[in-house]
Amino acid sequence: MTDILVVLEVRDGALRKGAGELLAAARRITDGSVDALVCSAGAVNGLDALGAVGADRVLTALHPDFATYCPDGIAATAASIASSYRAVLVAATATGKDLGPRIAARMNAPCAMDVTSLDMNGNAIRVVRPVYAGKALQTLDVSSSGVIVVRPGAYPAGQHGRPGATAAVNVPSFTRRLEVAAVRKSDKGALDVAEARVVISGGRGLGDPKNFALLDELAAAFGGEAAVGASRAVVDAGWAEHGAQVGQTGKTVAPELYIAVGISGAIQHLAGMRTAKVIVAINRDKDAPIFKVADYGIVGDLFEVVPALTAAVKQARAH
Repeated sequence: MTDILVVLEVRDGALRKGAGELLAAARRITDGSVDALVCSAGAVNGLDALGAVGADRVLTALHPDFATYCPDGIAATAASIASSYRAVLVAATATGKDLGPRIAARMNAPCAMDVTSLDMNGNAIRVVRPVYAGKALQTLDVSSSGVIVVRPGAYPAGQHGRPGATAAVNVPSFTRRLEVAAVRKSDKGALDVAEARVVISGGRGLGDPKNFALLDELAAAFGGEAAVGASRAVVDAGWAEHGAQVGQTGKTVAPELYIAVGISGAIQHLAGMRTAKVIVAINRDKDAPIFKVADYGIVGDLFEVVPALTAAVKQARAH
């Protein structure tokens, strides 16, 4: 049994970003089929594109309760068909971190959380995940069927080159023990830090919440591909909303580019961003811990560096 089941997230009638990345992760561990399970209350935009990025079949499960996140129903549906698959993959988003263990519990199977790398090792699936706030990497072999929760951005979406078939899946009876009344969007309606290709985070070094405008301008220069994040210190101070917090008690991100502005680099913050592909740190303190994980470090006044960087990004994108 080598087939893989990938559970995709839906919000407001559309697939959430990262579906292609999760399918690409599934493709790394199988030469068999990859099926995408989509649980919704109605039609979902984007299903016709899943075949091109790695889904052999798109399994749709319809239920009125799936209009909002319904972990009991989705977990029951995924677990009801999981015995046909070698593993179940879920994205390590805030929702996925809640859903993955629920599916594993129903399967009575192991669950590997926050995985940044996976491959086959004989008959086992070898996964790597950060532990101890990102200071060490743990390697595990999942030898039986299990659930693997993969960090967003761990693998780029690939091209599969063939259309995926669709099939309907029955939703088993379930008891709804948790009811999500609504999902509140960011007040700014901005891109989620967990889904953005570029994340620009600010810390205490900004000096005042109004100076986050500098980061907003830099994010805008990337043409809709960047989100603005924040350290825990500024979230606790009320400078930014909790949904933007990056770190151990916030969101874990793995963007292609992470720019830390005025962030010293507390271990709790590093735990949430150190797997970014490229890290740029801007800080006046040359001894700030953030420079130990940065690929590029700029020691200087952020109020001079950030506007200059914004202008450079705009100029580069104009050509």
